[in-house]
Amino acid sequence: MRRKELRTPCYVVQEDKLRENLEILRDMREETGCHILLAQKAFSMYSVYPMIGEYLDGATASGLYEARLGYEEMGKENHIFSPAYRAEEMPEIMRMCDHIVFNSPAQLKKYRDQVKAAGRSMGLRINPECSTQEGHAIYDPCAPYSRLGTTIEKFREEMSEEDIRSLDGLHFHTLCEQNSDDLAVTLQAVEEKFGEYLHGMKWLNFGGGHHITRPDYDRELLKKCIRHVKETYGVEVYLEPGEAVALNAGVLLTEVLEIVDNGMKIAVLDASAACHMPDVLEMPYRPPLRDAGNPGEEVLSEADSAVENPAEESSAADGKSKRYIYRLAGPTCLAGDVIGDYSFDHELAVGERLEFGDMAIYTMVKTNTFNGMRLPDIVLERADGSCEIVREFGYEDFKMRL
Repeated sequence: MRRKELRTPCYVVQEDKLRENLEILRDMREETGCHILLAQKAFSMYSVYPMIGEYLDGATASGLYEARLGYEEMGKENHIFSPAYRAEEMPEIMRMCDHIVFNSPAQLKKYRDQVKAAGRSMGLRINPECSTQEGHAIYDPCAPYSRLGTTIEKFREEMSEEDIRSLDGLHFHTLCEQNSDDLAVTLQAVEEKFGEYLHGMKWLNFGGGHHITRPDYDRELLKKCIRHVKETYGVEVYLEPGEAVALNAGVLLTEVLEIVDNGMKIAVLDASAACHMPDVLEMPYRPPLRDAGNPGEEVLSEADSAVENPAEESSAADGKSKRYIYRLAGPTCLAGDVIGDYSFDHELAVGERLEFGDMAIYTMVKTNTFNGMRLPDIVLERADGSCEIVREFGYEDFKMRL
């Protein structure tokens, strides 16, 4: 089966691009001696876990179910962090997880003896109070009043000597889609506030948010940060990238169902921002679309910029847009189910297929069935272009959740 034969909407994960990312991460492991884990919150397509396990050390989880998935499907190192744990779930978590990271001194005190009795490595998430986010406060664990991580003030006030001695490591996670210069800034804050305690630890976890596989990412600086920590404190270093594992390794195929005109052309797709790419609304951001332009980018000469559609005049008359502009929107009843405005060099037609890029991460893990929308099929595309349908969804997947 080939792409053109797939029903839409569907996520198509490209095996060759996934391997390219994994090879970069493997090289980072081998050159620095760090441990790299898959953050399942970004990408949980477990059918490719055996392949990921060839390159990475294991997986990390944010709760019991992710922990179980990593334990069952990857079977390597299995870490977990949660802002708070349920007491009845701890026995199963301790059975499946090698490293258990707590968010507060109170949680650590509550479960410390159980974790040590189970022979598991125990850590505490710290908050270095160093924000490097720009424009995405929802993803900033160092924002004022954050519930994530223990500040140095609370660490000194609430951690007893026995508590500190029981720790095997510290964990911080402050980045989101960022380069290593932000990590270097954060690491300096971590050392200034918690450096005296690192000498007694076995490991330091740098968390996630590292866009290691992005073309402009400064991997040499990341290597320098890792080596500095290992040499200065004698600890093992962990990284937990999620997006970097499957960055630009998947697409979402969708079809134009209808075109309406209300001051501008609006193409209604069979893919929904609200249901199938919720980060478009939550982040928010405008996903890349193959063969389409941004109405504000320069893609036409002035001689080619004459248009017939009045809605295009403001952005196209100065030669800064393709000829035809459409707003792409989903089929749900939510008025704001809008993916974004795009420009094309031709008029869209009902039945035409479109391809959104970078749709492997934070998509499958966040889909929902609002309005009874069918979940997109999950497809693995091999290097030779052949497609394997990994999962198909239908009515029962909607009904079973209600």
